[in-house]
Amino acid sequence: MRGVAARPGSDLKHADSRTFTSPAVLHSGADIAVSAASDRLWTGTRCTLSSAACIRHDYKQFSRGRCRVKSRWISVCLPVWLCCCWFSGSANAEESQAGSASRPNVLLILSDDQAWTDYGFMGHPTIRTPHLDRLAGSAALFRRGYTPTPLCRPSLMSILTGRYAHEHGVVGNDPRPDKSLSDQDYAALREQLISRVDRVPTLPRLLSSAGYACLQTGKWWEGSWKRGGFTAGMTRGFPEQGGRHGDDGLKIGRQGVTPILEFMDRSVAGKQPFFIWYAPMLPHTPHNPPARLLQKYEQPGVAPELAKYHAMCEWFDETCGELLTALDARGLTENTLVVYVTDNGWIQATSQMRLGPGWTHGFAPRSKQSVYEGGVRTPVMFRWPGRIPAADRPELATTLDVLPTVLAAAGVAAPEGLPGLNLLPALTSGGKLERDWVSGEGYSHDIADLSDPESSLVTRWCIEGEWKLILTWEPPQDRYAFVHSLNERRPQLYRVTEDPAEQVNLASQHPELVSRLRERLQREWTVVRRPIE
Repeated sequence: MRGVAARPGSDLKHADSRTFTSPAVLHSGADIAVSAASDRLWTGTRCTLSSAACIRHDYKQFSRGRCRVKSRWISVCLPVWLCCCWFSGSANAEESQAGSASRPNVLLILSDDQAWTDYGFMGHPTIRTPHLDRLAGSAALFRRGYTPTPLCRPSLMSILTGRYAHEHGVVGNDPRPDKSLSDQDYAALREQLISRVDRVPTLPRLLSSAGYACLQTGKWWEGSWKRGGFTAGMTRGFPEQGGRHGDDGLKIGRQGVTPILEFMDRSVAGKQPFFIWYAPMLPHTPHNPPARLLQKYEQPGVAPELAKYHAMCEWFDETCGELLTALDARGLTENTLVVYVTDNGWIQATSQMRLGPGWTHGFAPRSKQSVYEGGVRTPVMFRWPGRIPAADRPELATTLDVLPTVLAAAGVAAPEGLPGLNLLPALTSGGKLERDWVSGEGYSHDIADLSDPESSLVTRWCIEGEWKLILTWEPPQDRYAFVHSLNERRPQLYRVTEDPAEQVNLASQHPELVSRLRERLQREWTVVRRPIE
């Protein structure tokens, strides 16, 4: 069937021997100093030499080659003047380099298909994540973090652009397959969807325009890495073979992190701040962890599928540890902002759950593709030693906050009208974050109409303080429609701080609250179709 991914793991076949290159390299300090002195000499800038007489010249005459400098001053003042310009240029060069050094490197770590509970620091009784635990202990940690959309591609696009899916237009993973379409016609739809990234500001595009070296690795749906604004990358992208969601990039993590370490070293050698998009297909399927890890979790009474997933979470943690250790070893930790989020949640389906013969997915209901906590909740972390104090933050956060916060740390202006917040002032001061609301939406896996986000809409959700509202629409028919058919259709209201498993629907007891939250959602994005009552 067209538009369906290849067998899991089929993109992970051969090692990538490509060399990454970055087009922008800073000049050395000496080059800048000489340039500064030359500029001063040829633009007629006046030098003041304490109480000594200055070289007197007329700029117009100088520019015509007829400088009226008295000859007796040339042998005395000119050497002194050139020395002043040299030291002034050197100072300016050092200031420029210091300014570059003060801009942090950015390492963005993106987990793929992991539940918000599945970390040591989040209290999981079995899964071991020592490296991410260490990160959480030194970061500003938002335990109540959320992704607006519980599906990989639209979620990643929201992180990339700082926009909701209905704004950036990538609401599902694929255009809906249609047997009536030729391969060429379906490829045209896929290209039309990818072209959305060409028309919006992206985090790497904004950073690279400010002098950052930007590397793409791992999951990447939007064609070649170049289309996202990166200066280097691994994914060849559609229409190349295996280019649906990462191709060569999917080797990162599973086959080591060497391309990232080499990129770090090149950036440091070139005196460029760097941005790294680390989005390995971990702990995502295929769940094929190393035997040394799997044996830790294979216990009597534990479903084999669950043991493999738990081992995958630890494998992902190990790769994060490699990157954090690399920062330490290179002396980069103090000037690197590390950001951690997950694209969407995951609850492992097992035979013990008795989901019935109709359920053929590796994930359980109420997780991936759903807007329940199991689908949209994620820890969100920001670590910047010396700038962001470690703290366990009780406020709400969203992955929409990543772009404006990173740009603020880099000193780059953010696009106007972003729905997320620049968290940096609150993070650095330790002050309270003034927010009581986050929201999002869920769509069908396959996009019904590329020009109409509402046609693929399945759910909307919002959280205000302790309350969470979920509204549902009839899902369009696609390969995953059955996933949504098992969920409650009527409005759902949960006191989510006390009921994170969302077991007790209180909508009928608080109709006024349901109505008010619905109106607030409508003000955020006006949807014409009415939800199921």
